[in-house]
Amino acid sequence: MTEVIHHGGAVKIEGQIHRLKDLLGPDVIGGQPLVRISRAHLSSSNRLELTLTDGSAYLAQIPAASEACPTTPDLLLRNIGQLLTMEGSGVGMQEHVAVACSGSTLLGICPDDRVEQQFPPALHTRIIDADGGVLTPGLVDPHTHPVFGGQRCVEFGMKAEGRSYLEIHKAGGGILSTVQATRQASFDELARRCASNLSRLLAWGVTTIEGKSGYALELDGEIRLLEVLRTVSECHPVDVVPTLLGAHTLPEEYSGRRADYVALVAEQMVPRAAALGLARFCDAYCEDGAFTVDEVRLIFQAARRCNLGLRLHAEQFTDQGGASLAAALQAASADHLEAISPAAMQHMARAGTTAVLLPGAALSCRCPWPPARQLMDAGVTLALGTDLNPGTSMTASLPLMMSLACMQMQLSVEQAWRAVTVNAARSLGRTDVGRLAAGCQADLVLFHVPDYRYVPYHFGENHVGMVIKRGRVVLTR
Repeated sequence: MTEVIHHGGAVKIEGQIHRLKDLLGPDVIGGQPLVRISRAHLSSSNRLELTLTDGSAYLAQIPAASEACPTTPDLLLRNIGQLLTMEGSGVGMQEHVAVACSGSTLLGICPDDRVEQQFPPALHTRIIDADGGVLTPGLVDPHTHPVFGGQRCVEFGMKAEGRSYLEIHKAGGGILSTVQATRQASFDELARRCASNLSRLLAWGVTTIEGKSGYALELDGEIRLLEVLRTVSECHPVDVVPTLLGAHTLPEEYSGRRADYVALVAEQMVPRAAALGLARFCDAYCEDGAFTVDEVRLIFQAARRCNLGLRLHAEQFTDQGGASLAAALQAASADHLEAISPAAMQHMARAGTTAVLLPGAALSCRCPWPPARQLMDAGVTLALGTDLNPGTSMTASLPLMMSLACMQMQLSVEQAWRAVTVNAARSLGRTDVGRLAAGCQADLVLFHVPDYRYVPYHFGENHVGMVIKRGRVVLTR
């Protein structure tokens, strides 16, 4: 008998993981973060019988392991005005084309007038008229903090009156106020808030994110936040690449005992998160008032021993040497970088470390704009993120980040599009998302605009008409 193992929002059959949101579709589970699998049984005809924790029961068909990938499309998108593939060095624009998808995979792209010959539809094929709109890969946000308690609108008012972020932070505000609210929140409260944040991102066309912990700053609390991220990701259409951010700031109870807290993160948080499979990356905040280069190095060495990738908050307000450390340790990304030195740019370029720029945080904190043009001239790959968080960038609009990058940071429209798709995806170690080619994951966004440049040009407006995740329509507007 085939062994069926279920854990939370997924089942494992013959070594293959099948997630609840793929088996039933987000239209069935509705992105509910706490609906889990309580029973799973596979019949002889490969029909999976599922019982969920809310008592509902469903049947799902599991394809045989030896079954060849079908060529008959389940989904056809036709009458596409512009398609951005992100292949090559630009946006890879094609006009008047159609896209075929089978299951969760993109089958191919062809001229619209040849689609029925190249990808003959079947009775079950869903055909969508794009009405001349712009079709792009699902957007990828490489820097978010989606799980937290409370909110900081009072702090926003303080900043509006002229107090700096560092002043608020050193006075016990900032991150520490969110830490207090997060520690007091229940698992269910955090999961529902996290699911809400992911839904806000999805509404702007984001289908994959990097999501950080970092608002508990205690061993069990940080693990709990990563468990929230896993629970929500299993049920929500948006995929979450999880990151442990235990070294976000020094918690109050470790005042005067910095070495003890760094040891806690390096010797306990990192190994436990890795052993439980809860994190794929380890992050830290290298900044005046947060952690030093030497402290970060100790944590990152521990992360490397546990086979976690590295990401780093660096040079947001002051040049602490964090970007050069990230490059020296071949981190996947160094983020913020408003105060980066020219030498560190060269180090990042040689190491292949992506610069994740966060214009929303620069705008909120009244920092200089990240030096995007200088980074590009140095040969550094750029990505853009929202930095969605309760204190310094309370936004889920990745298209707005594109607008700011074009208007204030000297990025071209094409560079901005690459920064929220293929470049962002590759900073997460993903090549199956962020671009459109045969064999890629079928993550697509249809924008109701006449031209791809219109999205950052008409800023502050949501032009998303439809989002498709793994070949399923998960949002229409």
